[in-house]
Amino acid sequence: MISVNEYGLDVFEEMIDNADELNVGIVELDNETTIIDAGVEEEGGFVAGLYVARICMADLADLTFGSFSLGNLIVPAIEVTTDHPVIACMASQFAGWRIKVKKFFGMGSGPARALSLNPRELYEKIRYTDDVDEAVLVLETNKIPDEEVAAEIAKACRVEPEDLYIVVVPTASVAGTVQIAARVVETGIHKLDTLGFDITSIKHAHGIAPISPLVGDDVKCMGSTNDCIIYGGRVYYAVDSDDAEALQGYVKRVPSKNSKDYGQPFYITFKNAGFDFFKIDAAMFAPAEITVNELKSGRTFASGAINPEVLLQSFGVERV
Repeated sequence: MISVNEYGLDVFEEMIDNADELNVGIVELDNETTIIDAGVEEEGGFVAGLYVARICMADLADLTFGSFSLGNLIVPAIEVTTDHPVIACMASQFAGWRIKVKKFFGMGSGPARALSLNPRELYEKIRYTDDVDEAVLVLETNKIPDEEVAAEIAKACRVEPEDLYIVVVPTASVAGTVQIAARVVETGIHKLDTLGFDITSIKHAHGIAPISPLVGDDVKCMGSTNDCIIYGGRVYYAVDSDDAEALQGYVKRVPSKNSKDYGQPFYITFKNAGFDFFKIDAAMFAPAEITVNELKSGRTFASGAINPEVLLQSFGVERV
């Protein structure tokens, strides 16, 4: 069995070895938890974000930078390719752990989730377990966690605090925008899961999404980074399914265009909802375009399309 935490720790140690080149900082708490700062007090950057994404996916994907065309405008993009999509995306990368300790809050993703079993029903569905003594977590937050936060995380993962390794990356950071764009394949798999599709039949996956510029604070960047997937995310899955006709129906329902909230930058939708996620149509959280190749029948289905106009609005591009 692949251990997502062992694989993730190897990348974490790479980040430490290359900390100066990656513009990241190393913090060791009094309880010996090790933290990499990829954008709170340190600058971080594109390559740091790539490393963070590698940790999120337990280094089970090939991640490369590219370019994305928005009309006459070129923006950076990230491409994701994996032959272990369910483990990389759902057992590890999925941001399924809300960590709140007193005034600290962060969204937890990455390998440590497989030890804390957040959420438990997902791990039961995909039949994945990880049984190791070290935990590696990525926290999307703009604060460095203290010893109390680290102790709670370690307890949930059933490891000692000195065996806990955390990367902290704010949404409003260059590294943060990269690692969020790299969730494009995971977002499509999660959408298929919510529709009732058997995601364990997804054998191979590829995706590309533009990387958002920094447009303001964490909330505004949360909007633009979501838009990168909602309006610019393109995914491709190779699926081993027994029912090509049913698969066709799932593919049609995946793209974000199926949402009643589709058509404007996510920040505007979020603001109109009183900044309450639960008031936003869940169908929005999906890639713009999906293509699925059914391996047994040899049939390929596609649905959706990118929307450059909304992305340009979201990015606040000004022609000069």
